[in-house]
Amino acid sequence: MKRLRVLSAGLMLLAGASQAAVTVSGDVANPGPVALPPGGRLTDVISEAVPNAEGYWLAGVLLRQSLLEEQTRLKVGVLFDLDVLQRMADLFDRPSRKALAVRMAEDVRQMPVTGRQIADLDPVALEVGFARNIRLDDGDRLIYPQRVDEVEVLGAVAGTCRLPYQPLLEAREYLSSCVLLEDDADADYLWLIQPNGVSRRVGIAHWNRESGQFPVAGSKILVPLKNDDLDPPIPELNQQLAEFIATQLAEVVR
Repeated sequence: MKRLRVLSAGLMLLAGASQAAVTVSGDVANPGPVALPPGGRLTDVISEAVPNAEGYWLAGVLLRQSLLEEQTRLKVGVLFDLDVLQRMADLFDRPSRKALAVRMAEDVRQMPVTGRQIADLDPVALEVGFARNIRLDDGDRLIYPQRVDEVEVLGAVAGTCRLPYQPLLEAREYLSSCVLLEDDADADYLWLIQPNGVSRRVGIAHWNRESGQFPVAGSKILVPLKNDDLDPPIPELNQQLAEFIATQLAEVVR
């Protein structure tokens, strides 16, 4: 009887191991769950899913259960800072700043915690070793979205501004086609969020202007919320806001 119980337990462990899988969706030949071998990595899954050879690999998304808790804390921190900004705007009689903070907080509340990890999902780069072949876990998800030929501007603007992607247009040049909230926007910087999840602060004033910062198709540009005229300021608000927005790229919740 003891031997039978041991054998049964062993079979259950093998069955559990064999059920480990990563789900792949989007622009791939074989969407759905892909069995994950022990120690399985990106290439093991991608070779089974077969992304479209003409797809927009740059926007590929890796979602990880292991990052959900960390990103939940990030979201809570952003909402806390936006609440502080509302209170400070009240104190310093900045009604338009308060309205902006309220609107951004509502937008952030609607954003899911996705567990997105920055990763290069280019099958060729992974195969030849130019990209990190990350080890995957059971329950991870890969998404290869369709290309979106627009750039979205959000933050301290009158409303979310979606513009046609133009290959030779610098990030700061997109702002001229949107209605900025001049009293509530940081005029010295913007945050460029590329579709691979990488975000970067870019200087745009005359004294700190950085040239050569070109958004690619599907990028987002965050016009930072001004807060250095308040006491105390909220120095980490815009960076954390950009980092959280980066987890939302490529319609990751579909």
